[in-house]
Amino acid sequence: MQTIEKIWQEYHSKLFRFVNRQLGDSSLSDDIVQDIMIKINSKIDTLQSDQKLPGWIYQIARNTLIDYYRSNKPQIELPQNLASPELDPVQEARREIGECLDPFIKNLPTRYREAITLSEMEGLTQKELASQQNISLSGAKSRVQRGRKLLKEMLMECCHFEMDHRQRLVDFHKKRECAC
Repeated sequence: MQTIEKIWQEYHSKLFRFVNRQLGDSSLSDDIVQDIMIKINSKIDTLQSDQKLPGWIYQIARNTLIDYYRSNKPQIELPQNLASPELDPVQEARREIGECLDPFIKNLPTRYREAITLSEMEGLTQKELASQQNISLSGAKSRVQRGRKLLKEMLMECCHFEMDHRQRLVDFHKKRECAC
């Protein structure tokens, strides 16, 4: 096996030219070659054969250059007055309706309020809801359905909804008498 001194003497100028062609800055190239030589020195014992030495050294050089480019990507600052993206009108409508639901849910009878809160807000399955409430699965499904129906009725009294041809929410407007 070759020693690091022999590798330095044989490859230093070759590595410097290789790196400097990539970077075009002799001072920076010298620093990168130093990093390459440190890596060679720390990993020389992993080299299996002297015949693979040139390819191994240039692979370390390429990887070191890649590491340099990755760590020194130019950062572009965004202007302070850059406008934030506007929400999609449908998403905005859903968000506003979501904010209105809390008072309506609080006005539901206790059994439906608990069913809606546990299944819709906390994400319990209807089977888990049935187990937690100590009721049958069909009873849990029934409570969730009735709670949804009551919520829908409350929302319909309070708001006018605009739907597309597939019955998806497009927009909504609160009615004057709505306390939401």
